[in-house]
Amino acid sequence: MKEELTFTQFDKMVETYPDRTAIIYLGEKFTYAHLRDLIHRFATALNRLGVKKGDKVILYISNSVQWVIAFFAIQKIGAVAVPVAPIYTSFEIEYMINDSGAETIICLDTNFGYVQDVLQKTSLKRVIVTNLADLLPLWKRTVGVLFDKIPNGIVKKGENIYFFKDLLKTSPEKLNVEIDPWNDLSYILYTGGTTGFPKGVPGNHMGMTSYVRDVMEDVAGGYIEEGKDTYIVINPLFHIMALGLFVAIGLNYGNTSVIMPVPQVDAILRAIEKYRIRWMLGVPALYRMILENDRLEQYNLSSLRYCYCGGDVLPIEVFKRWREYLGIPIYQVYGSTEAGHVTYSRLDREPELNSIGFPLKTRQCKIVDPDTLEPVPPGETGELLVTSDYTLKYYWNKPEETQRSYIELNGKVYYRMGDFVRQGEKGEIYYVERSADIIKYKAYRVSASEIEAVLQDHPTVIGACVVGVPDPKVGERIKAIVVLKEDARGVDASELIKWCRERLAPYKIPQYIEFRDMLPKSKVGKLLRREIRDEERRKITKEKK
Repeated sequence: MKEELTFTQFDKMVETYPDRTAIIYLGEKFTYAHLRDLIHRFATALNRLGVKKGDKVILYISNSVQWVIAFFAIQKIGAVAVPVAPIYTSFEIEYMINDSGAETIICLDTNFGYVQDVLQKTSLKRVIVTNLADLLPLWKRTVGVLFDKIPNGIVKKGENIYFFKDLLKTSPEKLNVEIDPWNDLSYILYTGGTTGFPKGVPGNHMGMTSYVRDVMEDVAGGYIEEGKDTYIVINPLFHIMALGLFVAIGLNYGNTSVIMPVPQVDAILRAIEKYRIRWMLGVPALYRMILENDRLEQYNLSSLRYCYCGGDVLPIEVFKRWREYLGIPIYQVYGSTEAGHVTYSRLDREPELNSIGFPLKTRQCKIVDPDTLEPVPPGETGELLVTSDYTLKYYWNKPEETQRSYIELNGKVYYRMGDFVRQGEKGEIYYVERSADIIKYKAYRVSASEIEAVLQDHPTVIGACVVGVPDPKVGERIKAIVVLKEDARGVDASELIKWCRERLAPYKIPQYIEFRDMLPKSKVGKLLRREIRDEERRKITKEKK
């Protein structure tokens, strides 16, 4: 594969389609030439503020044109983007800032308070603040404020507090930064940890280029219309799946991407109709919400052609209803933060139920017995291992987590996906189940251990086990089994949920808490989480009967 940086192909598209609309955001259009100019201005501003090659920059903002400008500007100066969810609490971002060593954070005015809470406890030296509507015309911002459509946060001006829109006034300069695509980091993405702390997953420029190229050449090639197509960005760009497809199908093909700041169903349907969207990526919960929308028939969705689903296994019932209503299938995409994009349904055939597609050409997959790591016979279920010559095989500052999740087989280092699959005769991979530690809630990959660690920090809790309870609407709901100290008084489920809410993003909060006298453990004291998960599933099966 040719050595290219993340933004190389984008620059080619700017030269080819300078006046083509690259992004539509809240109704405002940004051409390729204009977008690149804004990226260069912001890159110059970062450089003048003292952000240098290799420095870590936290991206703590929602899907927006600012997110795109900031991400590409960070790449341009050889710095390292650290995208995090804008709904994280100060408890969560404090850890990520210090773990990554970031000295710069770009945040929304609505979460500036969280940043302010941790400023004195972190490595931060500068804060850049933006509002979702910063790059809209004045009249649109005014209308948005008058009708209370645009959330605003209170920002206290101070030393080393900067405003995004002010930095865009910087005159762009040519920045001569030498970047090694193999050895220089492009990003660090955080994912759930098995020890209670999120793990930073570093990626180099070649790693991202590899799966983006695979999607362009092996998946979209022959079906996408360069310079004419339309893609809608719904999933959060801090997820590797959403970021990769946005670059592969949108910017790298000179196409128009409609960016949605929040996944509001009617707004999504209006955008599909208005901009004649052909490509989209969603999660199972989104497809279900669209199908169950009372106003669905009011929208013309006939432009849709290629709909992908990632983040979780698509329920058969949702697949069939979508096929029946729109006359087109939903294709699957599968991967992880550590391995990147791994498998895709191919567009030249009807996707099979429960299939997560075929491996991309730069990803090698093995299906093994989880205990012996020996390959299972063809067609049998085993744990999926993935490797690629283009990915880094370690966690940031986490040698023990690295040793637990990466293994060497026949001279190659594989990542243990934690998912159990089987492979068909033609090479297609079929999902069977996931490991007990990972819960999929609304396609978010939630670490049971992280929630358990927060619960066990409560002064009255001596043990906790968190499991996913199957729910057709959201994938799995989060349930916690808790053991309290004998002398605990006045502690109930609402108290523990409040405790979690102060320390965890909303999607990680348990929906149910059950109190028990003890938790099942192995002879060596290891929590038998799978046993409790299976018990919960048996309860559901019994209730249905």
